[in-house]
Amino acid sequence: MAERPMGAMALYEALLRAYGEPRWWSEDAYTVLFQCVLVQNTAWSNVEKTCAAIGERLKPEVIGNLAQEELEALIRPCGFCRGKARAIRALTAWFGKYGFERQNAAGVSTEELRGELLAIRGVGAETADVILVYAFFRPSFIVDAYTRRLLERLGHDFADDAAIKRFFEGALPRDARLYGHFHWLILEHCIGACRKAARCEGCALNGACMAYTKNASPTGR
Repeated sequence: MAERPMGAMALYEALLRAYGEPRWWSEDAYTVLFQCVLVQNTAWSNVEKTCAAIGERLKPEVIGNLAQEELEALIRPCGFCRGKARAIRALTAWFGKYGFERQNAAGVSTEELRGELLAIRGVGAETADVILVYAFFRPSFIVDAYTRRLLERLGHDFADDAAIKRFFEGALPRDARLYGHFHWLILEHCIGACRKAARCEGCALNGACMAYTKNASPTGR
């Protein structure tokens, strides 16, 4: 059994060995803004189908000119369409302050950008950090339910999400690409293996997983 929980860099390297270099969300900043709202409380497949149906209209100049009801109709397959449409409209207006170009925010600090995002109704800490990493290439580690579950099973005990962010950001290079890849690796691992009902057989992290080595229930926690 591991003497202490696996560190951040060791975890990244282990997941990278197991799954290979992960995908990136999208190089288009507005696509990230749009999709990270749609994906809340729904399957990624619904987001892909919705965006495919929207097609070439997935541009801030088009989406920003839609009425609330029109946008709701477009995104209805992703659920919670009223709240999501409201958040998308607010994010689109916010992005418009920067001319819909990420480089126009280059002179704004990451902390200030994060504060602006968190002030938007419907944008929580996870969504704000997704936007910072994938849309603006800013190093702000993304903490979600998968990250919390994985760290708990590895034997970590953090007081809150701020402590988790400090754990990762204090140990890793300040590199948005690395943060983004790490997030996808955690998603892939937790969707495929470290589920609520864990699939421990063949898991790449069994040697470092304290839940596994302590003979925790094979159905997970």
